[in-house]
Amino acid sequence: MNSSLDTLKILSDPTRLRLLALLMKEELSVAEVQEVLGMAQSRISSQLALLRQAGFVADRREGKKAFYSLRASLPSRQLALLKAACEAVTDSAEFAEDRDNLDRILQKRRRVAEQYFNLIAGRLGKGHCPGRSWEAIGHLALRLVPPIVVADLGAGEGLISQLIAHRAERVWCIDNSPRMVEVGTELAGKNGLANLAYKLGDIENVPLPDKSVDLAILSQALHHANHPQTAVNEAYRILRPGGQLVVLDLKEHAFEKARELYADVWLGFKESALHGFLKRAGFQKVEVTVVSRETVEPCFETLLASGIRAGRP
Repeated sequence: MNSSLDTLKILSDPTRLRLLALLMKEELSVAEVQEVLGMAQSRISSQLALLRQAGFVADRREGKKAFYSLRASLPSRQLALLKAACEAVTDSAEFAEDRDNLDRILQKRRRVAEQYFNLIAGRLGKGHCPGRSWEAIGHLALRLVPPIVVADLGAGEGLISQLIAHRAERVWCIDNSPRMVEVGTELAGKNGLANLAYKLGDIENVPLPDKSVDLAILSQALHHANHPQTAVNEAYRILRPGGQLVVLDLKEHAFEKARELYADVWLGFKESALHGFLKRAGFQKVEVTVVSRETVEPCFETLLASGIRAGRP
């Protein structure tokens, strides 16, 4: 549009003005606009195409549906003229009916969503739910970490730590592989994570001072320890009073090839064994839960264990 005169020409058509009045309130599909205005789809589509060409509206496609909305970057002079035109006819019968029909359409949208969730209540997550993966949920949860000091014991390249470091005050990655420490350090530098540091060391002899961290993590690392109880004891030692240990590890299984394929020392642990490791180390409020069951052979199960070091932070 080159001038206010061109804008006024666009707004002089009652159908186009009704369309713009609707799209000022809500993004709508062509079918929804048709239901509100009670006009033929061909007439609505042609008017929307003209408004898009004039720069008044923007469109987007979602599958086979086309949705239209008022252009977000509409120049202030055009927007002022549009608002003035809509205000001038706001009390007319047609525009009042359009508003009532729009309310009805939006209520229908809400009812469709409500009926779907009413239908699947109690079953959500038991079947496929697009976008609702454990990977995605894990990324969300890790970004909620408060500004604390974390020790990732047996960290490997530090995938978990790379995420935690976006929020934590300081993250220490401990691993006994020089190459893992090298790769992790390079990755931290590449991602600009100055609060993430790698140390070469063993989870049974952690190179961190007593009572120096708020959260210790043993993620799929304990089954690589020669002495799991010693590793848990070390986690207790480096935790401040009130600090927490979180262990993610395999439940006891019979897949012997894991020793050769993954250098596993232990074929997972019984829930009672993990519980015992934490209690003997001195942890309180110990909990152990199965959090994952794989459906593909050998059908590994994953345990999540946690405990709190006694005392006030």
